[in-house]
Amino acid sequence: MTATMAERAETGLDRTDDGAGDVPFSARTLELDAAAESDLICEIIRVQVARQLRRRGVVVGLSGGIDSSVTAALCVKALGPGKVLAVFMPEKDSDGESLQLGRMLAGDLGIESVLEDIEPILTAAGCYRRRDDFIRRLVPEFGEGWGCKVVLANALANKGLNISSLVVEAPDGEQRKIRMPIDVYHGVIAAANMKQRTRKQLEYYHADRLNYAVAGTPNRLEHDQGFFVKNGDGAADLKPIAHLYKSQVYQLAEHLGIRDEIRQRPPTTDTWSLPQTQDEFYFAVPYQQMDLCLYGLNNAIAAKDVAKAARLTVDQVKAVWKDIDAKRRVAAYLHQPPLLVADTPVT
Repeated sequence: MTATMAERAETGLDRTDDGAGDVPFSARTLELDAAAESDLICEIIRVQVARQLRRRGVVVGLSGGIDSSVTAALCVKALGPGKVLAVFMPEKDSDGESLQLGRMLAGDLGIESVLEDIEPILTAAGCYRRRDDFIRRLVPEFGEGWGCKVVLANALANKGLNISSLVVEAPDGEQRKIRMPIDVYHGVIAAANMKQRTRKQLEYYHADRLNYAVAGTPNRLEHDQGFFVKNGDGAADLKPIAHLYKSQVYQLAEHLGIRDEIRQRPPTTDTWSLPQTQDEFYFAVPYQQMDLCLYGLNNAIAAKDVAKAARLTVDQVKAVWKDIDAKRRVAAYLHQPPLLVADTPVT
């Protein structure tokens, strides 16, 4: 059993800033035996799909990103290409490269795919209108031809609360960055979340018609930190890579032969009309450093050892740990199942 699989139940341990200084820790700590890990995950997928879920195959929403690509490849290795369906679900704000790369991967894997353009559904539900109405509270002229995205203040530079800002781009290319009041932020995000929930609705449509299960695609960073939409991309019947740090997902991608165009693409949310990285929107530092900080926190590694491995200062590591703890508190709601009367004690 690999170290990664043995750590699946980690929830975060108490740590000190000067203890555990003799624990070997480096950027190589997260290296895994990709072949053994892949084989073990595939064995578990087969058990989960056939025995536990009693389904014939798996549906995967393909975005052209590393996580969905590795998830699809693992499902194909576990079940065979004839039992995996890829669903592409672009909308008007999607990067065209996402669909292109997703189709290329489906071809590489030899799996059936379907295209579901979700823009008409989102338009009918008022997704774009609702979002734009909130944006116009801050930028009255925002409209056709404008672009937008939401960015988060860097946790390493910001000593207070992480503040989200709106970035808009006028048709002439001029950009503005505006701090959002909390009601505007909630409104913009609520509208954007409709995209993820619509995609999941369509994944389950195809799963229901084929008697398939839905495979979720979050990695450990996203699962731990709540980087998903509740009842949207957070919903799934199985999550084959949720125990893997992002850097380990890349290791599996290389082992599984995922093409370079996908492996070299920067992680993106692909939610906003302006280009946006995951670091801009949610994570404090790039995933390579974030992985090491999260592992260090989970395993009581000293801050100075994490700092050396991640090439950060001790103060920066502490700031990332503080940000992780804050996001975990938010993520608790996202992970929580529906509450039942019988499960709630009354005092």
